[in-house]
Amino acid sequence: MSKNITPGTGGNIYISYEERTGNESIVYFTRDLSGAGLKKIYDRVKGNMKGNIGIKLHTGEKHGPNIIPRPWVKSLIQNELADATIVETNTYYEGDRYTTEQHRETLEVNGWTFAPVDILDADGTVMLPVKDGKWFDAMSMGKNITNYDSLFVLTHFKGHAMGGFGGSNKNIGIGIADGRVGKGMIHTTPNQDNMWDIDREELMERMVESSKATVDYFGKNITFINVMRNMSVSCDCEGVAAAPVVTPNVGILASTDILAVDQACVDCVFAMKDEDNKDLKERIITRHGLRQLTYMKELGMGNDKYILIDIDNDDTVITSKDAVKDVVPFVIKEVTFGE
Repeated sequence: MSKNITPGTGGNIYISYEERTGNESIVYFTRDLSGAGLKKIYDRVKGNMKGNIGIKLHTGEKHGPNIIPRPWVKSLIQNELADATIVETNTYYEGDRYTTEQHRETLEVNGWTFAPVDILDADGTVMLPVKDGKWFDAMSMGKNITNYDSLFVLTHFKGHAMGGFGGSNKNIGIGIADGRVGKGMIHTTPNQDNMWDIDREELMERMVESSKATVDYFGKNITFINVMRNMSVSCDCEGVAAAPVVTPNVGILASTDILAVDQACVDCVFAMKDEDNKDLKERIITRHGLRQLTYMKELGMGNDKYILIDIDNDDTVITSKDAVKDVVPFVIKEVTFGE
C-alpha cells in the first residue's frame, strides 16, 4: 500500500504500479476472446487442478446478456475438465436464484445444462476459518465446497453496484458464502433493517476475508481466470437490467495469484483512454472498490506487482498499457443469447 494511505481507507485512491512494493507474480494475457483463447490461457494455470475439481463461475440471472458465453465453457469442460462440476450458491436477495428450486430453473433457462451444477448451500452450510481477519474468524459457506479438492475460479470481470468491480475476489468472496448466513455476514449489520447497510471499505474488507477463507482452504489447488468482455458497470446479478456496456473488451487474464489477476484487470481499466474507461473507472472509485486490492495485500493473499505475459506474442512481457493500446470502442452486436 502507498505510504500516503492509512490502512482501512483509500478504496477510492488508485495506487500506480511504481508506488507498489514487494514481489511479482505471473499473470498471463491473451486478446483472444473465444473458446480457443480460454483453453489456451487455462493451459498456463491448470497445473494444480487435481482430484475433484469445482468450477466457480457466475451463471447469472435469467437471460443475463453479459455472462461468459456458454459455448466457451462447454468446450473447455468437454476438452479439459470432463469430470469437473460447476459450483454456485443461492443469492441473498430475492431473485431468480434465491431458492435452490428457483436457481435450478434459472440454470435451465440460461443453458448451464452441459455439466453438473452443484448448488453448494442446497444442503446446508459449513464454517471455514478466516485467518488474521479483523471482521471474522470464520465464514459461513455452502457446505458442499468441502467435497472438492481443487477450485477453478472462472470470472467475468465487470463493474459492481456495491463492490465497484467484480473480479476473482468477488466471485468467491460473495459467491461461495451461503445465501442466507454468509452473505448476510458480509452485507448486513445484525438487527439492521437495511440488508445492504455495509458498504465502501468495510464491505470490501468483509468480502476479502470471506475470499481468504476459500483461498486458504484450497491452498495451492486453486487458480483464477478473469474474462474482460462485456464489462457493464453492473454485475451479472442484475441480469437484463444491467447498464449498457460502454467499456471496450480487453481479453482474458489468468494467474495462480488472486490479487495479481484482479490487480492486473483493474490496471488495464485504468490504463485505457479517458473516453474508454470513464464509466467503469468511476464505478470502481465511487464505491471504494480499490480497497479489495489493498486489503488482499495486507492479508498476504498475493502480490499487487506482477509480470504480464502476452501469450499471443511468444510470451513477451508487456504492461497493462500495452495490453489495452489497441482496444476498440464497444459495439453492441446482435447475437443469440449465450454465444
